Amino acid sequence: MNSIPSPCPVAAVPVIEVLAEGAANHFSGDRPDRVLDLVTRAELHSFTIAAPRARALVYTGGGYTQLFYDKEGVEVAQWLNGLGIDAHVLVHRLPGASDGNGGVFPKDIALRDGQAALKRLADDGSALPLFHIGLSSGGHLAAVMACQTHTLAPRGVLIAYAPINANHRRHKVPSGKPDYPPVEKQDFYDDWPIGLANYPHGLPKAPIFLAYALHDQSVPIQHALRLVETAADAGLDVDAHIFGAAPHGFALRDRAGSHALWPDLAADWIDRHL
Repeated sequence: MNSIPSPCPVAAVPVIEVLAEGAANHFSGDRPDRVLDLVTRAELHSFTIAAPRARALVYTGGGYTQLFYDKEGVEVAQWLNGLGIDAHVLVHRLPGASDGNGGVFPKDIALRDGQAALKRLADDGSALPLFHIGLSSGGHLAAVMACQTHTLAPRGVLIAYAPINANHRRHKVPSGKPDYPPVEKQDFYDDWPIGLANYPHGLPKAPIFLAYALHDQSVPIQHALRLVETAADAGLDVDAHIFGAAPHGFALRDRAGSHALWPDLAADWIDRHL
């Protein structure tokens, strides 16, 4: 995954902590492509190592309608382990999905679960510095989490190919694109546009690392460019990497384009902010 040999052993099996009541979660598919199509309870899956130098909350993608657990959760966590970082993968509930009691989860359920995970990490009394790290829709949630005021302030937020602002009803790219179902998902995007100057609550309170694909049809590059423009005007700390030959969802597996060394760029950025 990382082109640099891992200096630290990685955790093979996570320690799972339940963050909210509900039935046990069940994966579809097999390793290394397990997916959670319905999250019935929030959980924190912790991949920890001996003598870590930092820790990270990891948020997987899936468009807020599912979670790509292995590709954008476990593999990212184990890459971070190799960099000497404890990684805690958030399994969060999905806005508008069935809550198992005849209703649906509210629009901010992923944020609530993220806050519960952050509280759990704060309560353990560790002084390890924290990063928020997310890919695809998980990158949006990572950015939202980095906007929150909390005693456990992050050293940085890493966002890869994430729909951070151009899914907002009033700011869509392309213009006129239909609203996303379910309505709770669309409402969450509207509540938290990241990097638009007119929405200052959506400006992360930490340095930002961006990794995007120039010709991504799923997440247009305007998501990143708008944040970069705001950052230049507002004096935010942003490292932005836009790769001309990269697909959407490149994660850590796809190394066949100009994005091949993006994990090394990210590792260097983490080092600098430690």
